[in-house]
Amino acid sequence: MSDSLEDFAAPRMAAGALFIIGDRVLLVRKTYGNRWDIPGGYVNHGESPAAACRREVREEIGLDRPPTRLLVHDWAPREDEGDKLLYVFDDGALGADEAEIRLDGVEVDHWEWVAISRIDDYLIPRLARRIHHAYRAAAEGTTLYLEHGEPVLGSHPRS
Repeated sequence: MSDSLEDFAAPRMAAGALFIIGDRVLLVRKTYGNRWDIPGGYVNHGESPAAACRREVREEIGLDRPPTRLLVHDWAPREDEGDKLLYVFDDGALGADEAEIRLDGVEVDHWEWVAISRIDDYLIPRLARRIHHAYRAAAEGTTLYLEHGEPVLGSHPRS
């Protein structure tokens, strides 16, 4: 067994916020990459995933809201990006705060409430899987551990 630091994982981490109203979730349209996503982004060095989620929500849609609980923790490495740990947090109900949404106009240029049944039309498959499971976790009051967007270790939500 080696004690070399090169042997230890150094994953990139990202955190996002799931806002839900009934059967709809809030998506934002990013100005780069795969476009549609939930509010969120990469965790900075020395920053916790929850703090990153709060910062990204504030930067992208102008709301300063702490996450209320963790819904999903997803290990989703990619050959082109290396190890990745992705967190989806419940950010509570928006209510009157919806009127306060202010897009940054740089990273995000549009937001929309999307029925969970239509998520696959907006998101790339690995993200769609993660959001479907986060939605179910929110409804069931649980937290799920995922690998590549799929529940493992007995963490399957009840049907």
